[in-house]
Amino acid sequence: MANQTVVTEFFLQGLTDTKELQVAVFLLLLLAYLVTVSGNLTIISLTLLDTRLQTPMYLFLRNLSCLEIWFQTVIVPKMLLNIATGTKTISFAGCITQDFFHIFLGATEFFLLTAMAYDRYIAICKPLHYPVLISSRVCPELILTCWLLGFSFIIVPVILTSQLPFCDTHINHFFCDYTSLMEVVCSGPKIVRTIVRIPSVQERKKAFSTCSSHVIVVTMCYGSCFFMYVKPSPGKGVDVNKGVSLINTIIAPLLNPFIYTLRNQQVKQVVKDLV
Repeated sequence: MANQTVVTEFFLQGLTDTKELQVAVFLLLLLAYLVTVSGNLTIISLTLLDTRLQTPMYLFLRNLSCLEIWFQTVIVPKMLLNIATGTKTISFAGCITQDFFHIFLGATEFFLLTAMAYDRYIAICKPLHYPVLISSRVCPELILTCWLLGFSFIIVPVILTSQLPFCDTHINHFFCDYTSLMEVVCSGPKIVRTIVRIPSVQERKKAFSTCSSHVIVVTMCYGSCFFMYVKPSPGKGVDVNKGVSLINTIIAPLLNPFIYTLRNQQVKQVVKDLV
């Protein structure tokens, strides 16, 4: 076992050490981040400004867009800075903070996707009960519950993680991922997370059209995290994990605004009216 040391900063391995590839990675990350932020800000603006989109469904979607922006902001700007400066370092406090917000926002998104699935289930299967079950009072309460559950899910583990002894400062990842942090902890604890799958409602063509976008997002979000965390050993397949993390942290938030609006006639009509 390596000697325990007082850690003040960590060294992030990153995606690649090849200088030529780092330029391409920087440009792709920057482009993805800008598109993600602008796309989700567009959804937030449309759902706030147009009265036709002042419904519980779009309140959920607006919160999801906020989560996607913050989720990428926790990771991508630091990645861009490290690539640009070539430092690849992050302070201990910065690493723990990044780990906290990454899991906090990710867990909140999981709970929010569950609430959105419930919203679509009521809208499709029990449309007459929808105004009562998903009222203007219930919807904000569901969203607030999702945020509180996300916070309570991670606050204690992160506090305990910050108190653990670390035997190494080199993290084989492009950000402070929880499982990668556990690999450099002297005590070597392990974690296995169980993801609850949400069944989709596909009884009619309209139902499938309504739910398909949500199913795609849930599959990407839950599937990538299930692959990363439910495995025999956190030390195996680290490079593959970095690829899956890239999908979860960069590509999924980039695609979600387009997935949710691609087949949504109301949003399309609002955009046409504004143009």
